[in-house]
Amino acid sequence: MPRTKNKQKKLHVKKGDTVMLTKQITATASLNSDRPKGYVGKILRVYPERERVIVEGVNLRIRHTKPNQTYPQGGRIPREMPIHVSNVMPVDSSGNRTRIGRKWIQDQETGRGRWIRYAKSTNEELDR
Repeated sequence: MPRTKNKQKKLHVKKGDTVMLTKQITATASLNSDRPKGYVGKILRVYPERERVIVEGVNLRIRHTKPNQTYPQGGRIPREMPIHVSNVMPVDSSGNRTRIGRKWIQDQETGRGRWIRYAKSTNEELDR
């Protein structure tokens, strides 16, 4: 059933999550940055409208940059590029990849509720 009220796409990962790759990511041969299935990294940025994420150390590509304050010489700078969100799974506290569920919890002090993400394998809450 399509969403009728909130049209925002919901992803199973957020910025700062530790994730594990579910398939091998191959990058340019000159960088030697192929990441095998099972590689664990941290999410640096999320693009929900395109369903893509940037994971540190994954999918490195060479970008040619002009001289600027950060790189006074300019040159060829390796940068992480986005990968599809279906290629990553969150990691629980034991270090195993897990599927994500959502549940509604009530705050005891205020009586307000909110949605949280939890690991289906261990039932631990991923959102604090």
